[in-house]
Amino acid sequence: MNRLPLLATILATLAVLSACTASDDAAGVASDADTTMDSLVSAAWLREHLDDPDLVVIDATVLIEADGTGNMLSVNGRESYEAGHIPGAVFADFMGDLSDADSELEFAVPSPEQFAAAMGALGVDDDSRVVLYDRNSMVWASRVWWMLRWIGFDRAALLDGGLEAWKADGGSLSTDAVSPAARTLSVALRPELIADQDDVRAAIGDDSVNLIDSMPEQHYRGEWAMYARPGHITSASNVPVTSLFEESGKLRSDDELRALFESDREKRTITYCGGGIAASADAFVMTRLGFTDVAVYAASLQEWAADPENPMDVVLEFDEGED
Repeated sequence: MNRLPLLATILATLAVLSACTASDDAAGVASDADTTMDSLVSAAWLREHLDDPDLVVIDATVLIEADGTGNMLSVNGRESYEAGHIPGAVFADFMGDLSDADSELEFAVPSPEQFAAAMGALGVDDDSRVVLYDRNSMVWASRVWWMLRWIGFDRAALLDGGLEAWKADGGSLSTDAVSPAARTLSVALRPELIADQDDVRAAIGDDSVNLIDSMPEQHYRGEWAMYARPGHITSASNVPVTSLFEESGKLRSDDELRALFESDREKRTITYCGGGIAASADAFVMTRLGFTDVAVYAASLQEWAADPENPMDVVLEFDEGED
């Protein structure tokens, strides 16, 4: 287990979202003969297509737990997966092959080749369709979706509402070990989908680029800090990842989501959070809404706030003297 300042409050909030009822009318329903799918599928759709030979279902869970001293820890989701997962699903190890082990940053993006090899080891090839889920709504799954898109793979979807929606819809869980045959996944890299520190620096003061902070509003305002400095990257607006979801853990309606992202859909947009996880959920939604030029600053505040030369702002419209 690793100490995790990263996304502790965000994912703790998402973890308490309970699946009240699962509807059968969510996006993504396709006929049996249809080899395509929407980027968001319902539990009902997945139940219908679970045995499709080209479908790879991936559990991308990372758990956030308190250590009893006020700190939050990141916990590998493998034990949770082994205790019960969607039948046939394989486990994507965020704390292993899906991250760059040589980086000092948690959950750093690996090389495209490493990521493609990790997906290939899970049974994904160029002709596969992939459905991703996790236990925290679908925030972790969205990061894998974004990285797949980054390497040029577009046949992937998120399970709306994650594992809780699957269970609420009557889906069974399995503890069977899954050992897929390794396959080869090609890389057709879209480097513009992952932003770096220089890209963000250049975006500040550039009216042609939007910066979106996916952290909770209180963190954006600077009322508390999870990283080296409080506040947000200068010029960024705030669309907290939790605002994307209903209480059930499913995404809000398209109309509600459009109201959160009202900027020009052709404009370059860079999302960020603590380590590029929540930012990927914002980026996923924006892509579904028709934004054509979205990138995720994967290193996010864990890198940005650590460099005092990088500008940050706070919104101090509260009484600093209050306890």
